[in-house]
Amino acid sequence: MATSVPHTAYSPRVAIITGAAQGIGRETALRLAEDGLDVALNDIPSKTKALQGLVDEIKAKGRNSIFIVGDVSSEEDVKNIVSTTAEKLGSVDVMVANAGIGAAAELLEMEVAEFDRVIAINVRGVMLSYKYAAEQMVKQGRGGRIIGASSVLGKQGGPGFTAYSASKFAVRGMTQAAAKELAPHAITVNAYAPGVIKTDMINHPQDNELGGPGGVLKWRLGLQPDAPDADPSVIASIVSYLVKPEAYFITGQAIPVTGGVYME
Repeated sequence: MATSVPHTAYSPRVAIITGAAQGIGRETALRLAEDGLDVALNDIPSKTKALQGLVDEIKAKGRNSIFIVGDVSSEEDVKNIVSTTAEKLGSVDVMVANAGIGAAAELLEMEVAEFDRVIAINVRGVMLSYKYAAEQMVKQGRGGRIIGASSVLGKQGGPGFTAYSASKFAVRGMTQAAAKELAPHAITVNAYAPGVIKTDMINHPQDNELGGPGGVLKWRLGLQPDAPDADPSVIASIVSYLVKPEAYFITGQAIPVTGGVYME
């Protein structure tokens, strides 16, 4: 077992956020910049314009920022995201493995190719982000924070979300295992498990027929149209706390942020 690193040695300086061009990733990037961190942004090549705009916003807040395009399901891309961040911003102290895709299909209609696509991005992408960020953090020798994206559907499966639920349950398992493995290095590993968050991912053409934004998702989850929903800033606030030095005693958790829709 590795020699334990003192928790007091941890002081966050640089964060990587995958899937940063919009929604929860974008809001988290801005929040961490406001907290005083430099931020490396990642998303797929089609999001380049949005990434550059976000870099400019972060620099306007007085923090340094870069963007690195890449697909988190590609091992070489994730290696490049981490190594480029360490080279250009000086370290990797926080990894927010936020990138993911939604998928709604019942089991009897599920195509194997679609299932594999969801697992590749939502599970392999998180694993690779955890692995290579942790490798860099261990090398640095001063601890770190790793945070992944689970979901309320990773706490309790819902009809029509076979692949998505499977992927988000998997993130919980990886988070717990990694938290135990990395504890000797003063690296905490946690996840957030959002409920209905108002991002593009929850939009559906039939939403207005079911009460407005997120209506179809709420219906699929067995919720009323007026069930709680929230802006991405509520997730950013959870990440903001988890990366702080005083959060060293929280690890292996998938924290529900659901407005009370799901309670543990």
